[in-house]
Amino acid sequence: MTTIAEIKTHIQARMDQSIVAFKSNLAKIRTGRANPALLEGIHVEYYGNPTPLSQLASVSLLDARTISVQPWEKGMGAKIEKAIRESDLGLNPASMGDLIRVPMPPMSEERRREMTRLVRQEGENAKIAIRNLRRDANEAVKKLVKDKQATEDEQKRAEAEVQKTTDKHVAEIDTLVADKEKDIMAV
Repeated sequence: MTTIAEIKTHIQARMDQSIVAFKSNLAKIRTGRANPALLEGIHVEYYGNPTPLSQLASVSLLDARTISVQPWEKGMGAKIEKAIRESDLGLNPASMGDLIRVPMPPMSEERRREMTRLVRQEGENAKIAIRNLRRDANEAVKKLVKDKQATEDEQKRAEAEVQKTTDKHVAEIDTLVADKEKDIMAV
């Protein structure tokens, strides 16, 4: 049977994983500046299989507004360029020999507002995930009390600690959302 300490440790780890997943989602949301993480979701047709771009080329920054993609195989440039162009990111890559340049077009005010709404939505989803974990932890502690493996005092302490952990993670999400919004709105 699990103990209260194991429940708290497990919930802390799961909440940390939620934050990591949220950061990964945020990295894929476009700001005005170039970010190699933007191209992480792109898959390229490689010998009949959709393959992540990161496995076919090195992706780096040329400058603040340009991503460079250097294919590792000679004939892959056109396929990579096509995959980037057909993605829903609104990017227009240009080949320069073996190197593919992906300039970041400036975002309109309306597009920036749309992106901040998307960031807030992602933040809300992450908070919901954290709160669901809190609920699961509290139910697990209540079950221990019901099965007489923990006292009601231990339950109250555990619930308070789980709430503190939840508050800390929610505050971290709020900070990440605010930082990303500031990044998006910076011209």
